[in-house]
Amino acid sequence: MTEIPRRTAARTAKLASLPLGVAGRAAAGWGRRLIGGDSEHISAQMMARSAEHLFAVLGELKGGAMKFGQALSVFEAAVPEEFGEPYREALTKLQAAAPPMPPADVHRMLAEQFGRSWRTRFQDFDEAPAAAASIGQVHRAIWRDGREVAVKVQYPGAEEAVLSDLRQLSRMSRLLQPLAPGMEIKPLINELRERMVEELDYRTEADNQRAFAAVYAGDDKVRVPKVVASAPRAMVSEWVMGRPLASIIRDGSQHDRDAAAALLAEFHYSAPARARLLHADPHPGNFQILADGRLLVLDFGAVARLPEGLPRELTIMTKYALEIRPSELMALMREEGFVRPDTMITAEEAMAYLSPFTEPLRTERFHFTRRWLRGQAERVGDLRRPEFDTGRSLNLPPQYLLVHRVTLGTLGILCQLDANVPLRGIVGHWQPELFADEAPAAGS
Repeated sequence: MTEIPRRTAARTAKLASLPLGVAGRAAAGWGRRLIGGDSEHISAQMMARSAEHLFAVLGELKGGAMKFGQALSVFEAAVPEEFGEPYREALTKLQAAAPPMPPADVHRMLAEQFGRSWRTRFQDFDEAPAAAASIGQVHRAIWRDGREVAVKVQYPGAEEAVLSDLRQLSRMSRLLQPLAPGMEIKPLINELRERMVEELDYRTEADNQRAFAAVYAGDDKVRVPKVVASAPRAMVSEWVMGRPLASIIRDGSQHDRDAAAALLAEFHYSAPARARLLHADPHPGNFQILADGRLLVLDFGAVARLPEGLPRELTIMTKYALEIRPSELMALMREEGFVRPDTMITAEEAMAYLSPFTEPLRTERFHFTRRWLRGQAERVGDLRRPEFDTGRSLNLPPQYLLVHRVTLGTLGILCQLDANVPLRGIVGHWQPELFADEAPAAGS
């Protein structure tokens, strides 16, 4: 067996251990319950061990497996509180931690991308990686003109690892579902597969980052590092460091959490209007807060292109839901393909399903909490509730899938931050049509 197939087989075996481990722990827990063990304590133990196993496998494998774990980490806030802590600890590690590649591999990749004399481009190059991600790692260096730079180097064989991992995870999606109560695993994996091919070419990421950096140059709320050089498997950009968002989630003050959440919401809702783009990889590892109070945004490999800005249909649907106009909402949803053909869903059922999601826009400030997100996940994911049947009648058209997932991911981070956010004002500024017909408040 050659080296590449051997490595692929080893990765497949490790990934296969995830559902087997979950199944084994479930069987053991069931046995302990039969002999009188405490149900809640046993369930918590099972979830904790599953989370530890999940990180150990996904973090070690990097590639598509780690990317899946990072995407999953955003929805940690939807996990029931008694199980949340082990997931929080295990999954958030995936946002910044992974075993480094050997220096010899780094040198070889840089020589392939920038030529044998690649060292002449730098005054200094730190051999120890400063950060790791799903398909590459970052080194701190000094560019030839004296600027501090971040050098992103892709792991050898990353493309093969990504696609192999996601194929394997897709086949195991039903068995992995217990790891993420309240969300659908298979559509997430399929969507990751579709966009990961684009992420593998750092020249595309560099173009995306240049576009965002140009739009937000000099902005008082958002900072995007400038790109210095790029190649298919390596990229150099300005070195900028702040306080990781994961640190603020873990132990930030209420003021820090509220401020960070407002900045993140501002960036998410402003980008389609300002840049005609949407940063499509919302997990805390891609955001930091700078000393001057701005949001630092990193990693532009995954970007949704929105030439006309945010699709107007989504704004109008939200408007109808806010204004409780079920007939108009249903007509637009059917027209845009949000309702499966030949279903018996009524306008009132659709309104009842969607209305709670508009709750954060009904008040000047909304407190995003894990409890609120869990409530939404339980409401639409509980087979015993009418919303579950309503959800089966609905459809998410492909052209809206990425925008929907990124928005949910962003809201998930706001809930992790446990933040009070003036979301209505932020959204209204960038989608003025949403509140255009409302009467002004008394005294305004």
